[in-house]
Order: sequence, then structure tokens, then C-alpha cells
Amino acid sequence: MQSPEPGVDRRQIAAHVRARHLGTEITFVRPRRTLAVSLTGNQCALQCAHCGKHYLKHMASIEEANRTDASSYLISGGCDTLGRVPVTSHLAQVAQLRTGRRLNWHVGMIDQEQMLAIAPYVDVISFDFVGDTGTIREVYGLDYTVDNYVQTYAMLRRYARVIPHLTLGLRGGQFSGEYQALHTLQGLGVDALVVLVLIPTVGTRYANCSPPALEEVTGFLLEARRTLPDTPIYLGCMRPGGSYRSRLDELALRAGVNKIVNPTSSAVRLAEALGLSAQWENECCAFGTG
Repeated sequence: MQSPEPGVDRRQIAAHVRARHLGTEITFVRPRRTLAVSLTGNQCALQCAHCGKHYLKHMASIEEANRTDASSYLISGGCDTLGRVPVTSHLAQVAQLRTGRRLNWHVGMIDQEQMLAIAPYVDVISFDFVGDTGTIREVYGLDYTVDNYVQTYAMLRRYARVIPHLTLGLRGGQFSGEYQALHTLQGLGVDALVVLVLIPTVGTRYANCSPPALEEVTGFLLEARRTLPDTPIYLGCMRPGGSYRSRLDELALRAGVNKIVNPTSSAVRLAEALGLSAQWENECCAFGTG
């Protein structure tokens, strides 16, 4: 499915939809109180084209997590050959972290038995959703189809609050199934949607790619706002930096998103100029409800 045809000023429509269904508030997030924890250290059985284990390097170990003053945690890690984070590998230590804190889990393609095991320690699950089988195989190297992602997402929702994450341009900066993913999620039900944008990362197979054009990203955000008028839409932490980020944040505001993680100063100024009421949060965006 392609981006909607131009014509009516879609930005005005998006802003109207947001104001009608979700008010004129905008939430900015600096998640300093949430610590990302890897259950596998720097290890991952996959060599994903966009990551290549790079992002695991910036996460704390489960042992280090117990020595911090974080108020919440993102429990994540590398995957096995089936795309599953080994969520049950440190449950006793995770249970200690859970006391008085909130846990956001990145679980991958776990099964029902694993989900039931971690359910007592889950506040929310962040689930990477993909709408194109070719993308799944090229990026992750997994022999799965979109139907497998649909089934896993539906299963997880039976036991926990699940926030799907869509990475725009995941397939080397090219759109490949993003609109299909959006409309599939519309049919499945979605509490909130986190939109990410590919960061071409040094040392990965996509290092020399370019992120998707800002016009494409904006078009998707506008379609997401139209398609999910009552659903909070967040611009997540994973997106390119520099001038691309500054312009994207401004466009996202005009497209009717509800929350921006680590906003640029220009976005904060624009929100004020647009008359939006800014709220600030200091934990992972997935914990919020609006």
C-alpha cells in the first residue's frame, strides 16, 4: 500500500484529528530514569542488517542494573536463532528489579510458555512489528512471515499491554511493508504506536544506506494519524540525528504525534508557537498512556 495521494492539506487534517480526539497536549520524553538492560550482554545469534549487535553495547548487564537508582527498566538483549530474547534466563534477578519499579520488555518472537513465565514481571511489552516477509528475511535473517508476527503480537496481547514499534525504512532505508503493517495493526487493535526511523549505523550491513526521505516519513505519520485517530502515536528514540532529526521532529509535531522522545530544541520551540501544552516525562515512552 502506498502513501495517500496529495491534495487536501493533510497536515491540517492531522492536527484537527489530534485536537478532536486527543486534545492539544504534546508530551516530550527524556527517559533518563529508564535503564536499558541486556540479558545476554553483547551476545546475539543474529546479525541483523540494521544493528549487528551495535545497540547491545550501550545496555547494562543484569548485575549492573541492581546497582543503579533507575525507576524503571527496559529488559532486552540479543536473540537466539529463532529471534527470541531469552526472557526466562535471569528471572530471579528480574524479580528483584521489579520491586517498586516498572519493567518494559523487548521479547522478540517468544512463545506462550515464555510469555506466561514472565507475565508477573511485565508492565508493558515493546514489540517490533514488520509488514513485509521479504524485509523480515533480509533484515533479521529469520524464516518467518508477516503471519508469524501477527500471531505473536496477538498472543502477547492476551497477557500484557503491548506497544508495537514500526521502524520506517528498516529495509536499507526503503519503505517495504510499513503501510501494510499500519493497516494490519489497525485491524488487530493497538493501544499506542511507536514510530522509529532507520539509523544507518557504522559496522552494519546498512551502514552506507540513507534513511528514508523526510517526505516519506511525514506521509506515513499523517496516514497513521488518519488511520488511528484515537490511538496515541509516539516518535521514538531511534531516529537519525543532525538536521534530519530537527526537521523530522518539527514535521512530526505538525503531523499530529502525541509524544516525542528526546526532542530537539527546535521542536520544543515549535510546540510553544503552535499553542500546544507541553508535558515532560522521564521514563521510556512505552510506559505512558497518552
